[in-house]
Amino acid sequence: MVARATTRGGVASILRPLVRGMFGNEVPVRFKYWDGSGEGPSDGPGTVHVRSADALRHLLWAPGELGVGRAFVAGHLDVEGDAYAVLKALGDAAPDHQRMGPADVVSAIGAARALGVLKGPLPRPAEEVGRQGWRHSLGSDSRAISHHYDVGNDFYRLLLGPSMTYSCARFTTPGLSLEDAQAAKHELVCRKLGLHQRVDRDTPARLLDVGCGWGSLAIHAATRHGARVVGVTISRAQAELARKRVAEAGVADRVEIRVQDYRDVEGEQFDAISSVGMFEHVGASRMARYFETLRPLLGPEGRLLNHAISVAGGSRLKRRSFMFRYVFPDAELVDVGEVVLAMERAGFEVRDVESLREHYALTLRRWIANLEGAWDEAVAEVGLARARIWWLYTVGCVNAFEDGGTGVHQVLGVVPHADGRTGLPATRASWD
Repeated sequence: MVARATTRGGVASILRPLVRGMFGNEVPVRFKYWDGSGEGPSDGPGTVHVRSADALRHLLWAPGELGVGRAFVAGHLDVEGDAYAVLKALGDAAPDHQRMGPADVVSAIGAARALGVLKGPLPRPAEEVGRQGWRHSLGSDSRAISHHYDVGNDFYRLLLGPSMTYSCARFTTPGLSLEDAQAAKHELVCRKLGLHQRVDRDTPARLLDVGCGWGSLAIHAATRHGARVVGVTISRAQAELARKRVAEAGVADRVEIRVQDYRDVEGEQFDAISSVGMFEHVGASRMARYFETLRPLLGPEGRLLNHAISVAGGSRLKRRSFMFRYVFPDAELVDVGEVVLAMERAGFEVRDVESLREHYALTLRRWIANLEGAWDEAVAEVGLARARIWWLYTVGCVNAFEDGGTGVHQVLGVVPHADGRTGLPATRASWD
């Protein structure tokens, strides 16, 4: 049984040295504790509810981001008010506190002793993953993909809406629906790949969609441009639903969905390759091999569009980060400049680079609205802990895309003829 705080001012008084040590005298948001006491401004962007002393126990044994994540997933922490503003205010106030410093740990230990929770670690939430094996091996990639994508197709329907597209949409006009914005993104990809130029339906374009998800882009390419599509994914849950959606769309004769790693696609020829929202799982160390694997699958004038989240200088998720343990094990964000260089070294001529950063922030806000609007159904599908994980990760990502800390780019490469011909239009006009 946790001892009750007897100090005048309650839990807030006991935790004040720790809170001030982390944020200084200007605490950016209000902290409200399980005994009703509080700390911080009442007119700020919102409130962090510390619902149990077990939140402090998580922080003691995993100082910093991981401990906070465990406490949130387990329900010991909550956010009330403008969640985006609360997380931004916390990040702005303590941008360098990825982990608690020695003084913070000492304060936390003292507070834990006063609160009677100086005990061993709590069990980790069951949704947390540990080591996945050798980074970006076939086995570890398969486990990482399964952890994130095989949580339930019905859950993703609630989150993503009818388009079932788990990547950045393109909002061409204000007020565009999420479904229409995803269709606009699919059309942009198809046009950059030149699928709309293949007017001779007797020889339709052949497209390889790497990381095809639930088949949305493949269906779009087949129905709008008559393309013959091979979609590959290593998520069995995705493939199962993708095949069903392909059949329902009436394009089963034009779209093949395979459970296959891109590294195992050999001896085939395509006119175009799309990779949308998959490259984050490749890793910087495997990037050269990735492009070298895809290049032989294209002949002269063949095009590759690589659509991926990026960070200046690159970023590999730390094994003790919330995102690694709960969301994207082994994911890496590569600097777009390095992507361009790797494509060129593999034999592609890079012809276009486009940022869709602001569009991703808008996309995430729509996903969050979907999740919050169907919260009870989402919890019934995947459980409260996993629903909380997806909420925290998507809310946190909004700020990253809005403030420019994280980007997303489409990079278009082409295989030129020996004489330099590419078959590409002279301007972007035909893409819009």
